[in-house]
Amino acid sequence: MSFSLYDTFLKIWNTSGFPAMTWQQLLMICVAVVLIYMAIVKKYEPLLLLPIAFGVLLANLPMADLMAPPPDDHSAPGGLLYYIYQGVKLGIYPSLIFLGIGAMTDFGPLLARPSSLFLGAAAQMGIYIAFIVAILLGFNPQEAASIGIIGGADGPTAIYLTTKLAPELLPAIAIAAYSYMALIPLIQPPIMRLLTTQKEREVEMVQLREVSQVEKIVFPILVTIVVCLMLPSVAPLIGMLMLGNLFRECGVVERLNNTVQNALINIVTIFLGTTVGATAVAETFLRPETIKIVALGLMAFIVSTMGGLLLGKLMYLLSGGKVNPLIGSAGVSAVPMAARVSQSEGQKANPDNFLLMHAMGPNVAGVIGSAVAAGFLMAMFG
Repeated sequence: MSFSLYDTFLKIWNTSGFPAMTWQQLLMICVAVVLIYMAIVKKYEPLLLLPIAFGVLLANLPMADLMAPPPDDHSAPGGLLYYIYQGVKLGIYPSLIFLGIGAMTDFGPLLARPSSLFLGAAAQMGIYIAFIVAILLGFNPQEAASIGIIGGADGPTAIYLTTKLAPELLPAIAIAAYSYMALIPLIQPPIMRLLTTQKEREVEMVQLREVSQVEKIVFPILVTIVVCLMLPSVAPLIGMLMLGNLFRECGVVERLNNTVQNALINIVTIFLGTTVGATAVAETFLRPETIKIVALGLMAFIVSTMGGLLLGKLMYLLSGGKVNPLIGSAGVSAVPMAARVSQSEGQKANPDNFLLMHAMGPNVAGVIGSAVAAGFLMAMFG
């Protein structure tokens, strides 16, 4: 039997992914490379954006089939990411992410200034505006609700709601929600500068009152009871959020607290981020419907940011100039990214400005607010 080096190389080429690549896949790979660049070089929330970007890259490599389901007769296994993705599809990862967020979050600023709840509520305005616009564009109520929740800048909640109401839209909504969360440092500052004056951004806020440990322990228990009784559908999210916070504040389960806010949330973030990115497969992602969803999600996020800022301006006027309106933009529920952006913009206007803890009040209120909004939408359209 003769051996042909040419035939060998030809066989390798024909069985590789190169001849199978479409222009759509090449475009998505270019998008992934740009996102990786933004995560590594520009440092736009790399812990979130990098796994998402690499997931986009992996999903669009021809012949790799990392997101391929197993055949109907189960004669062969599915792709690796297909199995990991089940945690997204079944709503497991969002609840575990909320457990970690609760363990990392100090609700003290919210308890010290309860008016932060109003800022968190105002920053959910984009959810409802996007819902109305989506209906006008021809989406059904379940789809419109899932699209609107992107405006809360809360990826886990967006995934959880979409799996319940419009699972067919999960890839586009998940990638939009998490991409906008990661790009908060790029999207929010221009809006903040547009809607506030230099004088407003320079406002230094007085130190918050000290919150007792008893208050911090009672709060997660009380919120769990009240919210989960009112909106049982969001019990997995609110329950895990408040359990994580109780781990943090009770002082008797330090090992559990450390595990949840470090090892567990890091592992889940890798799985969730990579598989969310892997849903952006060229064949299903590059469609007019997806473009509409991404555009509506951006509009929702911008309107939510504006809602928080405008109420912040009102509180600035009512308080006689004691409230910096910049903390209103932190009412979207991306913790602690949005609060850090408020801090950054405040310090640009006034180097002596320290808004981080003041912004954390609306920020954590936004987490609760977006989960409540999701529960309301599920009760209405589920």
